[in-house]
Amino acid sequence: MDSLVKEIVKVLDEKKAIDITAIKTEEVTIVSDYFVIASGTSNTHVKSLADDVEYEIKQRLGVDPQHIEGRATGWILLDYGSVIVHIFGHEDREYYNLERLWADASILDLSDIITED
Repeated sequence: MDSLVKEIVKVLDEKKAIDITAIKTEEVTIVSDYFVIASGTSNTHVKSLADDVEYEIKQRLGVDPQHIEGRATGWILLDYGSVIVHIFGHEDREYYNLERLWADASILDLSDIITED
């Protein structure tokens, strides 16, 4: 698993994101190698999660997102090139259901990264 994916998952877990999933997409699309998908409990939490990922990844790895979309919506996308982070509000995540859309891609085991609470 890519170190950028691991660090993004760690940040999301530390900041109490819900239902964090990482998908290895390199076999099924040229868009990215991985998607990291997570949910927030409110629009404020979604925005805070995106801000925290952006800040912490810059601090830890010295990497900035190449592009950010959706700052004013319930779905924020952080594009790190090989890794695309999707942070949703609960309803938006259910509606867009990226896990179903990318069902042919492999889901990564995050049990060694995500803490149990």
